[in-house]
Amino acid sequence: MNASGKEMRDRISSVNGTRKITEAMKLVAAAKVRRAQDAVINARPFSESLVKVLFAINTRLAGEDVDVPLCNVRPVKTVLLLVCTGDRGLCGGYNSFIIRKTEARVAELEAMGVKCKLVCIGKKGGVYFKRRPQYDVVKRFDMGQSPTTDEAQAIADEVYSEFVGEEVDKVELVYSRFVSLISAEPSIQTLLPMSKEGEICDVNGKCIDAKEDIMFTLTSEDGKFAVKGTPVETEVAGFEGVMQFEQDPNQILDALLPLYMNSQILRALQEALASELAARMNAMSTASDNAKDLSKRLTLEYNRVRQAKVTSEIIELVAGAAAAA
Repeated sequence: MNASGKEMRDRISSVNGTRKITEAMKLVAAAKVRRAQDAVINARPFSESLVKVLFAINTRLAGEDVDVPLCNVRPVKTVLLLVCTGDRGLCGGYNSFIIRKTEARVAELEAMGVKCKLVCIGKKGGVYFKRRPQYDVVKRFDMGQSPTTDEAQAIADEVYSEFVGEEVDKVELVYSRFVSLISAEPSIQTLLPMSKEGEICDVNGKCIDAKEDIMFTLTSEDGKFAVKGTPVETEVAGFEGVMQFEQDPNQILDALLPLYMNSQILRALQEALASELAARMNAMSTASDNAKDLSKRLTLEYNRVRQAKVTSEIIELVAGAAAAA
């Protein structure tokens, strides 16, 4: 009883300690995910409107002999994949989903005779692909806790040099598109060459622009976390194909193209971070629930063993008293 009982008490104490840790991590992730969600929703209208402005300028310059390097469509021999994973684990299957999506895309492209290069954003993806020599990793970046325009610009500079230098013919983003606190969608978005339709599209040409977002709010019900969704209309300005410019359209285009690259990469980083935090919050919530159930089962088992031991001792005492009488 003593050895077995002590082992069970130690295990119950260990499980309860783990539960406190996972509860704390869940609360931290819940506090961060709201800020990340706000950043995602606030950034989407700007990035989508910017694409439409660039489309209007490209339409205006279509009949002129103007070289737009980020719109040059050429036969695809090499594709650069920007892979956005997290810097840390403990977020369920978030990182593995992105890695598998990337591996599947690389296999698909190589089956068509297209070479692939990888730029890994996030330590998990960088370490994974760097350890596998079959993947050509040209650069690695950390995701960080709050993506900034400077971080996005460093990545954009690498992408720009690869594409304009004709080292690659197409650039794709592999990231987790933030859908809600309980859902994320691993997506592949074509970054370069720019879409002629003025839309942000996936590899199949399907538009993935957000027409309506849902703002998810953390509430409590019966002492537990709950999620309440409120639709949020995303206002995206419309632009006609023909526009009048006070400045030379070439000058406007030269100024906007770097901004386009930065905004699209920053948007992907923000969505990836929000998805990671939501996945971590859900993973820690599940871990806390599992720890609670395990602690309950262990406590019941401990009480059962202790009760059986006490009953056995009482029987021995009664039997001894009867024998003495």
